[in-house]
Amino acid sequence: MLEKDSVVEIYKPNFIVRLYEKALIIDLKGNVKNEVEEALENRPVLRETLGHVLSIFVPLHIRLSDIDSVHMDKMGNVKIHLPYHRDIVFPLEAKEGKKLVNKLNELIPKAKEEELDRIIKEHKLQKTVKEERMMEKEEEIMPVGGAQFPIPEPTSMREKIKEAEEKIIEEEQKK
Repeated sequence: MLEKDSVVEIYKPNFIVRLYEKALIIDLKGNVKNEVEEALENRPVLRETLGHVLSIFVPLHIRLSDIDSVHMDKMGNVKIHLPYHRDIVFPLEAKEGKKLVNKLNELIPKAKEEELDRIIKEHKLQKTVKEERMMEKEEEIMPVGGAQFPIPEPTSMREKIKEAEEKIIEEEQKK
């Protein structure tokens, strides 16, 4: 995401908050966490392992569709509630906090709707692929006569069919 694409940017001495159409990105400054984050960015192997562990405690890149709610208290602190993480609290000035909360409350429903549409489309695609596979299996299994499951004939019928086949063979041999 490019900086010019951001909707809201808030610069503080210890962190920068950037709000985009689909994500909220928090950049920490002058912190051990920042050094760890830089090491993770430079080493993909560490990012895949330690990055996931660290994101459990403090997510730095949050999809708007993952946010449950956003509130601001009287002091200007913005509290973001995430379902499977600890809540994130930003100490902001009242004006900045109000701007961020209003914009988040505007963008979150749209992001959740887009995510729901994406999940529904993905589910429909998986369902059609599964149905196509089932149709292919049915075509492979289906016998030539068109019956899905061959019906066993009674033993007396088998004997009659054998006798009829033998008669036909005898008549052909006589000719």
